[in-house]
Amino acid sequence: MHPLDPRIALAAQTRRTFLGSLAGGAAAFSLGGIALGELLAKDAHAAGGGGVADPLAPRAPHFTPRAKRVIYIHLAGSPSQLELLDYKPKLAEFHGTPCPDEYLKGEKFAFIKGHPTLLAPQHTFQRTGRAGLWTSDLLPHFRTIEDEVCVINSMTTDQFNHAPAQLLLHTGESRFGAASFGAWVGYGLGCETRDLPSYVVLVSGDKTPDAGKSVWGSGFLPSVYQGVQCRASGDPVLYVKDPEGMLRETRRATIDAIADLGRAGFARHGDRETEARIAQYELAYRMQTAVPEAMDLTRESAATLEEYGAAPGTPSLANSCLLARRLVERGVRFVQLYDWGWDGHGTNPSDDLLNQLPRKCREMDQPVAALVRDLRRRGLLDDTLVIWGGEFGRTPVAEFRDGNKSFLGRDHHPHAFTMWMAGGGVKGGTAYGATDELGYRIARDPVRVKDFQATVLHLLGLDHLRLGYMHAGLNHRLTGVQGDASVIRGLIA
Repeated sequence: MHPLDPRIALAAQTRRTFLGSLAGGAAAFSLGGIALGELLAKDAHAAGGGGVADPLAPRAPHFTPRAKRVIYIHLAGSPSQLELLDYKPKLAEFHGTPCPDEYLKGEKFAFIKGHPTLLAPQHTFQRTGRAGLWTSDLLPHFRTIEDEVCVINSMTTDQFNHAPAQLLLHTGESRFGAASFGAWVGYGLGCETRDLPSYVVLVSGDKTPDAGKSVWGSGFLPSVYQGVQCRASGDPVLYVKDPEGMLRETRRATIDAIADLGRAGFARHGDRETEARIAQYELAYRMQTAVPEAMDLTRESAATLEEYGAAPGTPSLANSCLLARRLVERGVRFVQLYDWGWDGHGTNPSDDLLNQLPRKCREMDQPVAALVRDLRRRGLLDDTLVIWGGEFGRTPVAEFRDGNKSFLGRDHHPHAFTMWMAGGGVKGGTAYGATDELGYRIARDPVRVKDFQATVLHLLGLDHLRLGYMHAGLNHRLTGVQGDASVIRGLIA
């Protein structure tokens, strides 16, 4: 059982335990006290001492992992798979014709009204690489890494609006309040470094995702597991510097005093959030030295900066990709990159398929490919899992919102979308699953969101059924309380 599982503390407070100690008399009480002391000593395995465990101490996985860490690149708004990685020549053949009625029965769209028409792919495809994957001409750099990549063309979700779909993908629930992917991984495995958080978040594209910061929150898990957002310009973390006039020794003494008070409170009340708070103070102190060094891109060579297209001091996906490599090689367990601007409805030049999508691809393609190549060169790719994708797909039909046909775009589409993974034990140079000839629904090997989550946890050596946390009377998991997710073995090398 996880050392911070609330059931450990509750087990010592049951009526049965209390009555059992009375029935056994003084000897039983004494033996019970000895046993309880032994259990508490095992629980307090960390640097904190005084019976307070370190919630970020490294923990063994359930079984031998293929990956030790994750870099997850989320394209908020969701790019069109039909212009990038899911080639559908039939759409070109039937371009401009009404969508077949059988696809529309009982269908709900976010914005489309009336009977929509099919929309041909707006960019050309080629079959490249040893595996012969179909890739768009918008992704020339991707073609240099496609033999490392497993493309999943059969992702499906049950949410067709941004915020619920992002929450489902990243927390396992379409409503607010659940714990995020990175928080679960930190809870299950701890952190490989004492000087940096287990879970770091980097945001580019000028905005956070539609679901806000909840997509990297800790939910009902102790707050120490929530993602720490770092900035690309200015101080990487706000207030990372000591206040003017405060010596480093004074800050150390202050934190020690707060920790002593916290341990005294924990001894009286056993509140697990006290452990998290003490750990956060200690981590923040160490981060004051470690974070500025880890986030300093000027330490990289000119050749590396050029390969990524990175420019120190400016927020961009290129900078985030390079920072992600620097963070994982320093022991960060989970790095989440969010890039906003991929919502291609076609209402104006800033969200269409002919202007905005190529611009976003130019910003994304080079640094993402550079990240995978860089990880391979440094011997990190085999045990680092790189994930790429949005929260859902785009429709095979044109949106033409309010009858405006000046721009081309596609509406939200939950039934089929594309993601890919590289490194970390996945089967590179392959395409898994398939959609029908119009790209509307899954034709082979569907991958639900919870199956995808279970598979990622499996690659990290975690059994999704065993990684749980009791909250509000339920054993919560990333994959849901029902426990009906499946590990997709066809994605694993």
